[in-house]
Amino acid sequence: MKDVVSDKGRSFSVDPNLPRWVCQNCRHSFCITGVDSYADKFYNDSSTRSGMQGSSVHGTSSVLASTKMDHSFVFLPQKTPPRPRGGPTQSDPSQSGKTMEESFVVLPPAAASMYNSESTTDGGGSHVVGPGGATDSPLQLNNAGFHSSIAVLTRAFEIATAQTQVEQPLCLECMRALSDKLEKEVEDVNRDTKAYEACLERLDGETQDVLSEADFLHEKLKIEEEERRLEAAIKEAEKQCAEVNTELKELELKSKRFDELEERYWHEFNSFQFQLCSHQEERDAILAKIEVSQAHLELLKRTNVLNDAFPIWHDGEFGTINNFRLGRLPKIPVEWDEINAAWGQACLLLHTMAQYFRPKFPYRIKILPMGSYPRVMDSNNNPYELFGPVNLFWSTRYDKAMTLFLTCLKDFADFANSKDLENNIPPEKRFKLPYKIENDKVENYTITQSFNKQENWTKALKYTLCNLKWALYWFVGNTNFQPLSATVSSQDGVSNIGSLYTKHDQL
Repeated sequence: MKDVVSDKGRSFSVDPNLPRWVCQNCRHSFCITGVDSYADKFYNDSSTRSGMQGSSVHGTSSVLASTKMDHSFVFLPQKTPPRPRGGPTQSDPSQSGKTMEESFVVLPPAAASMYNSESTTDGGGSHVVGPGGATDSPLQLNNAGFHSSIAVLTRAFEIATAQTQVEQPLCLECMRALSDKLEKEVEDVNRDTKAYEACLERLDGETQDVLSEADFLHEKLKIEEEERRLEAAIKEAEKQCAEVNTELKELELKSKRFDELEERYWHEFNSFQFQLCSHQEERDAILAKIEVSQAHLELLKRTNVLNDAFPIWHDGEFGTINNFRLGRLPKIPVEWDEINAAWGQACLLLHTMAQYFRPKFPYRIKILPMGSYPRVMDSNNNPYELFGPVNLFWSTRYDKAMTLFLTCLKDFADFANSKDLENNIPPEKRFKLPYKIENDKVENYTITQSFNKQENWTKALKYTLCNLKWALYWFVGNTNFQPLSATVSSQDGVSNIGSLYTKHDQL
C-alpha cells in the first residue's frame, strides 16, 4: 500500500520503497526534494498527455537538477555517460558548473559507476534504451535516475557517519548547533595553545643558574639523605599501619562478639520479659481469685445460718417463721396447714439449739420436730401432738403441747443466763427473755386455745416467736455453730429484735 501525499488540493501516491530519513539529533523527518515536482508534472492534467513523450526528458532533467548536490554536503563524481546509439547526447548544463572543491566526501569511481545510465536522444525528444535493445519510456528513465540519487545519498550518509563519528543525516538546525559546538571547542583549544606558547616563551626567557659539580654533589647528597629519611618514615608509617590494621581486626572481632552477645541478651531479655508478664498475669489472676474468695468467705462468716434458715418476723398481728403465720383471727382465718408448718419450724429451731448444749443443758422436755406434725414429750415421756385441726372441746392435748413448748423455751433461757453468769457477763447484759413466761402465759397472755379469744391466743404466739428469736441470737453469739455477723454483742442484737416487736405492739 502506498502513502498518499497532497499538494495544493491534489493528491497522488508515494512509493513506500522510498527511504524516510530523520534527523539523528532532533528526530524530525526529512523531505525528499524533487518528488512533488515530478508527480506534479506527471499528473498535471489530461490535456498534455499527447506531449508527454516529447517533454519527459526535460521533466526528468528538471527533477534530477533539483535533486543534485548543490545544497548537500556530499558530491559524487559521475563519469560522462556513453553516447547513446542512433543520436547525439544532450548534456545537462547544470552539471557543468559543479566541481570537486565543493564536496566533502568523494566516492571512488568504482562506487559511482553503478549509477551511470545510458540515454539516447532522437530528434526533438530523448529516450532510454533498455535491455534487449528495446526503447524504454521517459518515465522509467526518470525513476531510475531518481532512485540512483537516493541510493547515492544513503551511501554518502553511511560514509559520513563512519568518518565523522557523528550520526548522519542532520537537519540544518542541528548541523548549525553542532558546528557552533565544534567552533567553541576549537576556540578553547586555540586558547589553551596560546597559553602553552606563552608559558614556553616565558620559560625560555628566564635565566638558568647552573650549579657547579661540587654543589650538585652536595645537593644530591642532601636529596638522597632526605629520600632515606622519607623512606624510613614510610617504613615506620607502614609498620604503624600494619599494627593499626591488626588492632582494627581485633576490635572488629570484639565488636562482632559484642554484637552477638547483645543480640543474645535481647533475646533472653525478651523471653524473660514474656515470662515475667505471664507470671504477673497469673499472679494477678490468683490474687483476684483470692480477693473474691476472701470476700465470699467474709460474706459467709457474716451469714447467720440459723437466722437464714429460720427467719422470724411479723405480718401484721401475726408472728411469722419462714413466712408461715402462727395464730388465727376472726376476720383473718389462717389455715391449719400453715399453722402446723409454723409450729414445725419453731420446734426444729428450739430442738437444734437444745441438742447443741447437751448434756449440759437439762433437756427434760423433749421436742420432736416432725415437719408439719411436731410433738412434745413431757418428763415422763408422754407425747402430745402440736398440730391441728382442733376445736374448742377437743384441744386439751394441743394446749398441753403448747404449754410444754413454753416450758422448754423458758428452761433454755435460764440455761443461757447461767452461761453468761459463768462467763462473767455483767448483769445488765446477761440473757433474759423480753416477754416473761410463766406456766402457760406469755406476758399475761395465755397460750392455750380452750376458752380463749383468738386475738389473745395470736398475741401469745407472737410473743413466743419473739422470745425464740432472742434465744436464737444468744445461741449464735455464744457458740461456734455460726459466728455472729455484727460486732455488737448478742444481747444488743436481741435488744434490737425485741424493740421491733415492742414498737409493733405499741402500734
